[in-house]
Amino acid sequence: MSNITLRDIAKALNISVSTVSRALNDSHEIGEETKKFVLAYATKHNYIPNRMARSLKVGKTRSIGVVICAMDNSFVAQMLDSIDQICTQSGYQIIIMQSKESYEQEKACINLLYANGVDGIMISPSFQTTDFSHLKELQLQGFPIVLFDRITAELDVHKVTVNNIKGAFEATTHLISSGHTRIAHLSSISTLGMTHERFEGYKQALAKHQVPYEEELVRFCNTADPQKIDENVAKAMKELLEQKPQAIFTATDLLSTKVLAYLNEHSYKIPEDISLIGFSNSDLAPILNPPLSTVRQPSRQIGEIAATTIINLVKGKDIGPAETIFLDTELQIRKSSSR
Repeated sequence: MSNITLRDIAKALNISVSTVSRALNDSHEIGEETKKFVLAYATKHNYIPNRMARSLKVGKTRSIGVVICAMDNSFVAQMLDSIDQICTQSGYQIIIMQSKESYEQEKACINLLYANGVDGIMISPSFQTTDFSHLKELQLQGFPIVLFDRITAELDVHKVTVNNIKGAFEATTHLISSGHTRIAHLSSISTLGMTHERFEGYKQALAKHQVPYEEELVRFCNTADPQKIDENVAKAMKELLEQKPQAIFTATDLLSTKVLAYLNEHSYKIPEDISLIGFSNSDLAPILNPPLSTVRQPSRQIGEIAATTIINLVKGKDIGPAETIFLDTELQIRKSSSR
């Protein structure tokens, strides 16, 4: 990006930042004369030249940027498939980028997508992300953004996610109803709402059924570094198993399968020695050893609603103020938690 900013343009032309942004994004809310005025100044001062050159020649690119953590699990793949289907039907192509759970890479993805002229961005933030200023900047400019799956209260934009508290509550309640009172919880280190909500659902279930909360049965594991995931999960599991839990509730798709593999490798009989249930959309869950009990998320519905929302925003449709849509999860009980 060049040194000139939207605020510089707004100050020079004595108009608001939002007006400048909407003019550069060819919004229907801005008159043609104002658009020409702003575009001429921006072009003269080399404001994001690649983006401006494209806008001046062909207008909108009919492309949507999609930023996800990684494409290596079924849940994300299912969401992307639905997103692609909705966007294709609407005449938009998607450009998919992976943050790999890195805040710096996430920022780079956003900057690159914006500089290359996408009409809107859908993002599921990385676990490392605690500073959302890179997205707030675009939000203040009126640029269309939709958060999906992982959300934060830091941004006042449209969001689509699941009822994490309810899903975690139901999973923990299932373990309690199976006779377990020492239930461990393993989650990822993150400031995102998902992590706290699933932890909260776990605690609410314990409280409702008068099962004491024990801090030593909870671990938050660093899953942001792909080179150290197995090492970090092994360390967390060793510490948890020293507390002799009767069951484990895992909070992410990745952790669910990693924990199952760890228990099998260390000769634990599941569910005889220890029960296991976790959030997971893996199509392999029914055929794992043993079949894995899961909290299944409506991945395709998340993708469909999020994609429909971003396209409506890009088209300038009035869909009302920013809101968060919470979708219900589904408890799928299999042998790993049912004797």
